[in-house]
Amino acid sequence: MWNGVLCGLLAGAMWGMVFIVPELLSAFSPVEMAVGRYVAYGAIALGLMLPRLGSLYARLDRADYAALVRHALSGNIVYYMLLALGVKLAGVAPTSLIIGVLPISVTLMGRKDHGALPLRQLALPLLVAAAGIACINVDVFLHAGSAGHPVWQTLLGVLCAAGALLCWSWYTLDNARYLKRNPHFSSAEWSALYGLSSGLIALLIGLAALAVWHGDVLGAAGQASGRDWLVFWITNTLLALGASVIGNHLWNIASRRVPVTLSGQLILFETLFALLYGFIYKQQWPRPLETAAIVLLAAGVMWSVRVHALEDEVTPP
Repeated sequence: MWNGVLCGLLAGAMWGMVFIVPELLSAFSPVEMAVGRYVAYGAIALGLMLPRLGSLYARLDRADYAALVRHALSGNIVYYMLLALGVKLAGVAPTSLIIGVLPISVTLMGRKDHGALPLRQLALPLLVAAAGIACINVDVFLHAGSAGHPVWQTLLGVLCAAGALLCWSWYTLDNARYLKRNPHFSSAEWSALYGLSSGLIALLIGLAALAVWHGDVLGAAGQASGRDWLVFWITNTLLALGASVIGNHLWNIASRRVPVTLSGQLILFETLFALLYGFIYKQQWPRPLETAAIVLLAAGVMWSVRVHALEDEVTPP
């Protein structure tokens, strides 16, 4: 189990980068950022799996295609669009901490899965995490005006972050269940197929956007607004390699090695790393309520890991 926990931590360190990219590429829309990231992801995945593409294709059935499409949309493209919009409207810290609700939502939704612990054993860790979530939501609206954003904009950003939360909660459960039921693909193979399907869908969305908004996407107005396409593609390629290729592969390993209720807790590593990167990028210390949220969320996930570890020790193989 501990190897799964380590893989979950490293995946969180990779995924935390996605909250900074909307700040780095603020001149681009969430749709453009999602298309850029996942087209790059698809290209990398294609290069990695090209020698085995024929054999992998032969092993795919209708259920695999359906899973890849729904996971590409919920876990990648739609999720990232909503996340990027949330960061633009509400900021890095609020968006990452709202998505930090994932441990609670995933644990509640996966409470009937095989290997899941009874909720009574996780009640106290979840309450600690919930207290951290409450702290960040209070902090968001206390400082909405001082940040120069109207309250309605902050509220819209919070709603986008909540939408991203719902997308990822459902994806996390469906992906973990599917991998456990279908061991005919390794974690690396499934991650590559997942990347290829995401890239194909993102490419179709990008072509449609180019046809409809050609002037806004590539025109002189875009260049005047500081849209550096070289930086755009370098940033998205690095993000695709780190967060998508490496991060997703590590997460697939973790998903196979830990119970669903624990995998939900491990997603908090993404939140903690996103906060760390965000504070470093802005060169500022967290505010008191943000600090309280970080401590409470970290304590909640560590407590939950400990509960699962104790249960694993007493459960016969």
